[in-house]
Amino acid sequence: MNEGGTRLTHLDDAGAARMVDVGGKAATARRAVASGRITMGPHVLAAIREGNAPKGDVLGAARIAGIMAAKRTGELIPLCHPLGLEAVDVEFAYEERAIRVTATASLTGKTGVEMEALTAASVALLTIYDMAKAIDKGMVIEGLRLVAKSGGKSGDWQAADEAGA
Repeated sequence: MNEGGTRLTHLDDAGAARMVDVGGKAATARRAVASGRITMGPHVLAAIREGNAPKGDVLGAARIAGIMAAKRTGELIPLCHPLGLEAVDVEFAYEERAIRVTATASLTGKTGVEMEALTAASVALLTIYDMAKAIDKGMVIEGLRLVAKSGGKSGDWQAADEAGA
């Protein structure tokens, strides 16, 4: 149990790490959305938008990297279940001096896909950085977080400031 009295599911009674047994859980439709952004100078944003970055199609590479990362989350995050994802979507939106990445992961299964959505967004952001660092090493990745999730025992959840968005 933690300080709030909640049972920590990734620890056994002796406090050792364990993978949660989901064998008895019902398979339900599950979906998670994660988002983050990378800030940069206007010249970097223009190069990405115009397709003039030194390494080529930045957002195309970032989309593929995010999808691939979501599929490998179980290998990257200790104690995460390897999942057979049914869909992963990575979208980009230009903002003032930034690019927002929004990743959505979904499946019908016995455990949630929050980590897969977060991993997809993270790796897409890191790929943007990698593809544009020759122009600006001072880019900042910020605000990575879960925006919404649905399905499973805990039901639906949405970040308070995203309600109605």
